[in-house]
Amino acid sequence: MTRVAAVDCGTNSIRLLVADVHPETGELLELDRRMTIVRLGQGVDRTGRLAPEALERTFAACREYAAVIKEHGAERLRFVATSASRDAENRDDFVRGVLDILGVEPEVITGDQEAEFSFTGATRELTGRDDLARPYLVVDIGGGSTEFVVGEEHVRAARSVDVGCVRMTERHLVHGGKVSDPPTEEQIAAMRADIEAALDLAEQTVPLRDAHTLVGLAGSVTTVSAIAQELPEYDSARIHHSRISRDRVREITEWLLRSTHAERAAIPSMHPGRVDVIGAGALVLLAIMERIGAEDVVVSEHDILDGIAFKVAEEAEAAGSDRAAADPR
Repeated sequence: MTRVAAVDCGTNSIRLLVADVHPETGELLELDRRMTIVRLGQGVDRTGRLAPEALERTFAACREYAAVIKEHGAERLRFVATSASRDAENRDDFVRGVLDILGVEPEVITGDQEAEFSFTGATRELTGRDDLARPYLVVDIGGGSTEFVVGEEHVRAARSVDVGCVRMTERHLVHGGKVSDPPTEEQIAAMRADIEAALDLAEQTVPLRDAHTLVGLAGSVTTVSAIAQELPEYDSARIHHSRISRDRVREITEWLLRSTHAERAAIPSMHPGRVDVIGAGALVLLAIMERIGAEDVVVSEHDILDGIAFKVAEEAEAAGSDRAAADPR
């Protein structure tokens, strides 16, 4: 087992996983997993730049994570940055800040790389389950983008498109500087049209309708699961590998889009940072399910973080093998 740390910095949140990983068996023993809403992508769709306050929120989370990584004694760390930092003109400020705090440069990965990590993290532990037919369609609904990956044991096709819960909220549900409470029918219709256009784009390269099992990742999907189960608090163990029907997803999405901020905030499993963006995220999930005719979605708590951790452990093992081969003793 190799002790590794993985950081995934997205548009809405930054997350850390510290784990002992055996890359050959696919075993992953989680030591610490945490998430902080930092809204790094605040305003990026409009300004093309990372806001100073968004950068400071992100750096504060990095300082917290640095202490956790040191406490657990992780041997290797990989920091992956996704949609917002790909789009920003001033991403060098972000790179320098992370390097100063954590000692590694963030890898601003492509959407296709992001999709590959997500697929590995979500499906490695599903292999051999008789109740989940392959191929899988893994959808990772982030803040700025959504990744679509179809595959069996390995990725067959992948595509990232620029629809996510934060981007859709900022683009369609903000009026007069505030999120509409609740949004109008016209705003919802415009957002749905944008999502459908993105699905058309994804289908140009990914055979979405070939999939027999839909696997949903990230905070919008896990929050919908928590709501569907009426959990008294967010419970990862009950959310992981739960299954939600399309009808239930539609019912929840419609409620979220006609509810007020106060009503959404009162949901006991709702993270405060998701209150204003969960309606858009749920609509992305519903649109996907309707497009491919999925009767239900399998919800996974294991995603890009786990995929990054497996990759780091594999690289560590390969480096160890190379050193052993070079040692004449």
